[in-house]
Amino acid sequence: MTATRPGVGDKRRHFRQLHASGCFVIPNPWDPGSARFLQSLGFKAIATTSSGFAWSRGCPDNGISRDVALAHLVEMVDATDLPVNADFESGFARDAAGVGESVRLAVETGVAGLSIEDSTGDRAKPLFDIDVAVERMRAARKAIDKAGGDTLLVGRAECFFVGRPDLDEAIVRLKAYANVGADCLYAPGISTHEQIAALVKAVAPKPFNLLVGSASTLTVAGIAELGVRRVSVGGAMARAAWGGFINAAKMLADQGKFDGFAGAAPGAELNRLFRGDENA
Repeated sequence: MTATRPGVGDKRRHFRQLHASGCFVIPNPWDPGSARFLQSLGFKAIATTSSGFAWSRGCPDNGISRDVALAHLVEMVDATDLPVNADFESGFARDAAGVGESVRLAVETGVAGLSIEDSTGDRAKPLFDIDVAVERMRAARKAIDKAGGDTLLVGRAECFFVGRPDLDEAIVRLKAYANVGADCLYAPGISTHEQIAALVKAVAPKPFNLLVGSASTLTVAGIAELGVRRVSVGGAMARAAWGGFINAAKMLADQGKFDGFAGAAPGAELNRLFRGDENA
């Protein structure tokens, strides 16, 4: 099993320690190169992004198969010395047994943590009924425990992402996931100080993950003061990269101009990074 590879246990222990106190940023690369660059900046952990990776494969978010996602997790774990948290979407299954099997396979890739969403992908009924969602989370917890229990489980309430911005519902769901073994809780889409503080208080003493996926007046220091334990950015970095690419490509196609290359990273700098002599 890949989970027994040298260093995986240390990464998982370090990852859990990061959640014990303070606040840390867990940025979201979409390929090995972006992962290694983030490591070079001194980040303590990284998380995959289902959207960023899907776009790199020419697919929409949630358009990747489980096998492709698992291969990507192996690639990302191997690319960096940092703990990797997997954006594992909805567990690539609807029923609890299927989620458990998917989580077992994800743990074998060597990830230090993984998240399970409660969204269905069905616009008419965007969230699993809470009883079903809880059983899915319970199955994920059992799969992790059977494998050794050291992979961090993140429970996600997708209410704000699927058009049901009900803070009370998000709190009920996150508390239920915590009660069946989620180690860290996450409600992407919240943005106000009041919402953040309410969710941090509701899930305490377990850590809360905040998503900051767009330009914001929030700062890491200010977020930390609200009691948030970790901050992720989802597909925002991938979208920023796509923004630069799209701008340069459109300028070339529409105007015949090369001005879009003005902010491009120097090739020599990238080569130094990927040779391993970025400090030279």
